[in-house]
Parts: sequence; structure tokens; C-alpha cells
Amino acid sequence: MRVGVLTGGGDCPGLNAVIRGLVRKGVQEYAYEFVGYRDGWRGPLDDDHIPLDIPAVRGILPRGGTILGSSRTNPLKEESGIRRIKENLAKHEVDALVAIGGEDTLGVAARLYEEYGVKCVGVPKTIDNDLSATDYTFGFDTAVGIATEAIDRLHTTAESHMRVLVVEVMGRHAGWIALHSGLAGGANVILIPEQRFDVDQVCAWVTSRFRASYAPIVVVAEGAMPKDGDAVLKDGSLDSFGHVRLSGVGEWLAKEIESRTGKEARTTVLGHVQRGGTPSAFDRWLATRFGLHAIDAVRDGDYGKMVALRGTDIVRVPIADATARLKTVDPALYKEIGVFFG
Repeated sequence: MRVGVLTGGGDCPGLNAVIRGLVRKGVQEYAYEFVGYRDGWRGPLDDDHIPLDIPAVRGILPRGGTILGSSRTNPLKEESGIRRIKENLAKHEVDALVAIGGEDTLGVAARLYEEYGVKCVGVPKTIDNDLSATDYTFGFDTAVGIATEAIDRLHTTAESHMRVLVVEVMGRHAGWIALHSGLAGGANVILIPEQRFDVDQVCAWVTSRFRASYAPIVVVAEGAMPKDGDAVLKDGSLDSFGHVRLSGVGEWLAKEIESRTGKEARTTVLGHVQRGGTPSAFDRWLATRFGLHAIDAVRDGDYGKMVALRGTDIVRVPIADATARLKTVDPALYKEIGVFFG
């Protein structure tokens, strides 16, 4: 059997660990051959691929990013996209395809399987941790660790100058990174997309912190929105999946805080540093297990499924279920940590 592998969407710590797990077990135990498609769905669209064998995956476990490259190519919007993918898979006798990605990448895999008969297995990947069918996605733990370390460092400079520091982290629709890193880093305000925020209340918390002779840290997810406003956009452009480019809520909020409180406010946008670099031990562990179980699903002919973490077990769920809805922060959980605001 020959198995195709691709990594789509934003790069993420742990992608190489998945590829390594797939190839090592697939070659050693099942004698499979592997084809690695370059740059997400663009690879099978344009027939851009490389051979994957055990020597090709040696030493990649601690490496960030993906040796296959990635993109946000949407084959459903390309002319004759599905036909081209099916023809290219058939040309190289690729029997099954493992798609490693988030909501968009897996959404394409689900459509290919359900409507066009392409044998697909999915592996969940997103640092936002917002796929509902799995307890955790790899990359999230690394992103939280990086954001927490940054917040720890910012405390000292905020207190040295007695200024407000606003830290913008990733999180388009779900505030898991902001919630976890903000709580772990001792932030005084945490703002998430699930709960619209009141700027006056944020300023009240900031002022309260200064009264205690401490400088406040505000952590805000990129998708967070004020009660009387919309998301802050970078330039209004859309990617091939129709997503706007978010960026700027941190800078906007810092200006509002400074003008309303009279306190100096600065912004730090962590951006892509959150998903770059070497993966954490947990993400290496989880990504490796996902790879091992994904190739088992191929062996069993259990297509149209995604591997997922439930407790400490790896299970299989329909890809369509995994992308049907996002996993967002429960209002009760957000309320629980509100005792630390201000």
C-alpha cells in the first residue's frame, strides 16, 4: 500500500512528530510506502510530492514547523480541483491520504471522503485547541508555554516603568491560549472572543491594579471584541477559506486604556512566535501517538475518521463531527478565573 501525507493550514509544533510516527510504524510494521505532498492541499493539486521513508524522518522529532511545508490552499475553490487531486493520487497509486490540519484542512478531507470517495484519515492540528472532538490538539501546549514565558518576562518591565502592558495572543474564535497563559502568567485582565468586553470595566481593573502599586498585564486574544464594536482587522483581506486576517486589537485596546486612564500603555503582539520553534514534551508525545494511531486507521480501512485524544486514550471519530462545531471556552470557566481580574 502507498499512503499520501500532507500538512495544511498554519505551521504548528509537533507536525514533524506526526509524520515521523506515521512513517516509522507504517514502514516497520506494515511495509507501506509513503508519499509526502508539499504545501498542504497544493501538493496533490499540482502533483508536488517527495518520497517519505525512515531516513527522511530521522532527527525531525524536536523540529518545529513541517518538513512537508504548508499552505491555506482550498482545492474546493480551484478549477477542477477535486478531479486533479483524484487523478494525481491515481497516477502514483496512492491508496489512502492522511491529512494533518485544523478545521479547514480536515473539512476538505471530510468532503473528499464523503462526496468523492477519496480514502482519508485525519489528524487534528491547531494551536488554538478549538476542535470539539478531541480534548487537546498538539501545538497548544507549546503555544501556551511560549505565551506564559513572555508574560512572566513582561511583568518585570511593566513594574519597572509602572505602565500597562497589553499582550495580544492568537485565538480567532476561541480563547484557550489567552485563558491558559493569562492565568498561568498572573495576568490581571484576560479577554477572549467568547465574551465581549467592556472597555470601561477593563480600565477599572487597570486602575485598581495601580492603586495596589503594581503594574497591570492585560492578555487579549486576537479575536476578542468590545461590546460596542467589531473585530479589529489587519487589512480586511480574506484567505482561500474566507477568513479575515485579524491583528491589532492589542494596539487598539492599549490606546483606549491610555486615553481613558492617563496611564502609559504599551503592546506586545506575540504573533507567529507562539507556533514556531521546538515542540514541548507533551506535544511531541501527543503528536507521535496521533501518528501511530492514524496509520492504524489506514491499516484497518477505517476511512473518514480522525484520531482524537479522550482522557489518555486515542480514539477515532468521524472527521465531519470534528469540524461540525468549534470547542470554545465555557462561560462558567471564564467566570471562575474572574477573581484574579483587577
